[in-house]
Amino acid sequence: MINSFANNKVVVPIFEVLKPGLLTTIQDLGRKGYQKYGLAVSGAADSYAHRIANLLVGNREQEATIETTLVGLQLKVLNNMVIAITGGNLQPEVNNQPAPMWTSFPIQAGDILKFNGSLSGCRAYIAVAGGINAEMVMGSRATDIIGGIGGIEGRALRKGDIIETYPRISNCPFRRRLLPSLIPEYPNHIKIRVVLGPQDDAFTMRGINTFLSSEYTVSIASDRMACRLEGPAIEHRNGADIVSEGLFQGAIQVPQNRQPILFQVGRQSVGGYTKIAGVIKADFPKVAQLRPKDSITFECVTLTEAHAILREQEKLFQQLNAGQY
Repeated sequence: MINSFANNKVVVPIFEVLKPGLLTTIQDLGRKGYQKYGLAVSGAADSYAHRIANLLVGNREQEATIETTLVGLQLKVLNNMVIAITGGNLQPEVNNQPAPMWTSFPIQAGDILKFNGSLSGCRAYIAVAGGINAEMVMGSRATDIIGGIGGIEGRALRKGDIIETYPRISNCPFRRRLLPSLIPEYPNHIKIRVVLGPQDDAFTMRGINTFLSSEYTVSIASDRMACRLEGPAIEHRNGADIVSEGLFQGAIQVPQNRQPILFQVGRQSVGGYTKIAGVIKADFPKVAQLRPKDSITFECVTLTEAHAILREQEKLFQQLNAGQY
């Protein structure tokens, strides 16, 4: 049933939210260029899973997807459509039967799609062929819960919400599968690569060695804003305070309690504590899939190495965009 029009495109309802789960939002690749005005970038926490999901259903990488966290999302399908589910294995089911992941597949009106809980990873992504219609604010449909913009009324999904899509009739990949070698694993312990700085000189050598040689546990207080870590204290030279400055994704801030905070897509725009290192961009998706009580260690790489790793990842996406799955 035709529901409404958006940007001169016909949109149709695709899902009714029966249960919203722990935290479910509509996300794209983020709201770029407005952090200087105090707005969060937001967007998909795991950009790799988000981008792959869109490619599997024939969308552009930047189209909005549904990001759901850990457990509980339940959706009723309102129209026939092709979808793909990627990211953490939250045990998706269609009509109480296991749903495939990392492949596109058709769903039918009346189907029930639900996520029973995490076997691995923290966040799963649902892409719909044609893309998801949501409020476009400053060039992005990403939900910024703190700012109250994007998505559906700038908030997490609620029971009764209707999610719309732009239907695609032609060139719709009913079965497009990602190569198994490209499907990430989400273990409960990971090593993350970092570049030291910009305030690594604010830490003692012992503090830097502690940071690079210790294992840290993900706190239950972690969220889309930041991954809070618990472990050995990181020693400053002369305290934690600096003049507030812009926060970048992957920044690892060490405040006065000497416990690291790893900032993610929902971070605030500025911060006033020393940053010992930054996670390389290619490893952001690994951080996004950490669950509370998972553990993490850090490995130092050079900026040149970080750039080379990112170029290889982007080369992969060039191949995927060219249809090499």
